[in-house]
Amino acid sequence: MPGYLTTHVLDTARGRPAEGMQVVLFRLENGQRTELARMRTNHDGRTDRQILPETDFATGTYELEFHAGDWMDATGIEPENPRFLDVIPIRFGMSQQDHYHVPLLVSPFGFSTYRGS
Repeated sequence: MPGYLTTHVLDTARGRPAEGMQVVLFRLENGQRTELARMRTNHDGRTDRQILPETDFATGTYELEFHAGDWMDATGIEPENPRFLDVIPIRFGMSQQDHYHVPLLVSPFGFSTYRGS
C-alpha cells in the first residue's frame, strides 16, 4: 500500500468539525524544517486533499501545525490575551508506507491527538 497523510480537526467544545483551520505540514531532516503543504479544513474538518499525497510520501519525521488561535478568533470563541492555545505543533514519525491519519480534537483549553485510520 502506498503511503499518504490525512488529518481531521474536531471542535470538542461545540461538538462539530473545525471548519476553516489552517494546517501546515513540515518535514524535519538534518536539523532543517521544510514546509511541504499549507491548507485549510473544510466544512467536515478535513482537508480537501491529502496533506501528503502518495506521490510525495517518504518515511521520516514530520510536524503538523494547527493554527487554533486564529481559527478561534475567526469563529467567535471568546478571546483571552494571550490565548491559552495558539499554534499547536504535533511532531510524529512515519516509518512505513502506510496511511497515516493524525486527527486533532481541540477546545479553547485543551487538545488531543492519536494515530487514526
